[in-house]
Amino acid sequence: MHVVTVVGEDSATLAGRLVSRLAEEGPVASVTRNPDDRESGFEDESATVSHAVGGGGWTASGPERTLDDVVDDAARTCEYLVAEGFDASRYPTVVVGDRTVHEGVDVLARGEGADTDLAPLVEAIEETEPHETLASLVEAVKRSPRAERSGAIATFTGRVRAKDSEDDARTELLEFEKYEGVAEERMAALSRELEEREGVFEVRMHHRTGVIADGEDIVFVVVLAGHRGEAFRTVEDGINRLKDEVPIFKKEVTVEEEFWVHERA
Repeated sequence: MHVVTVVGEDSATLAGRLVSRLAEEGPVASVTRNPDDRESGFEDESATVSHAVGGGGWTASGPERTLDDVVDDAARTCEYLVAEGFDASRYPTVVVGDRTVHEGVDVLARGEGADTDLAPLVEAIEETEPHETLASLVEAVKRSPRAERSGAIATFTGRVRAKDSEDDARTELLEFEKYEGVAEERMAALSRELEEREGVFEVRMHHRTGVIADGEDIVFVVVLAGHRGEAFRTVEDGINRLKDEVPIFKKEVTVEEEFWVHERA
């Protein structure tokens, strides 16, 4: 699912136009920050949200849901999510007008006003890294045309480990960079190769990039298969080959130092 936030003057109008345009391509989740929370500035994590999801035709609101919560939920069924009014979001952001954004915000594009041409915005959104979770990938393989022949779904989730042993310096975060284009093509080719195995019906892989904090998920492998044996074997081979063959570079930041892991190998 591609995620974008819209902030600035009359951002609600532009967000609405984007939702309507993206709905031509697939289901869209539309998310709005509660007006009462906008005065709190950049305290994004405490924001309440109201949202409506296209395709399923449901709406919801409440103080217990953060934007991250809604994004993770929507990724299971939607192809796009447009959020409006979240000034400090970690997702790609379209800025309308002269709005000053919080330091560190990933500015995807700037528009002069609510009537900004949508074509380049949609193109830019399509090029962003999709947001995937383990749940969204599992839901995707369940929709496979061959799902009725499947008796097993096996998964692997890789996470940021704070320490490998008790005496290690604590890892605060990892930062990943992909060899653009090549990494995606190799991962897709690897999935297709694994799907050629007898009894394996679908393989999904996703590796996040950018800064990932201690305790967060990094990489997922999901296998839909006829039986547990081929499912388990394919998951193990999939993550091993992904690590060996896909050009993704890792920077580690501990409480004592930071370094690119491949430079120490």
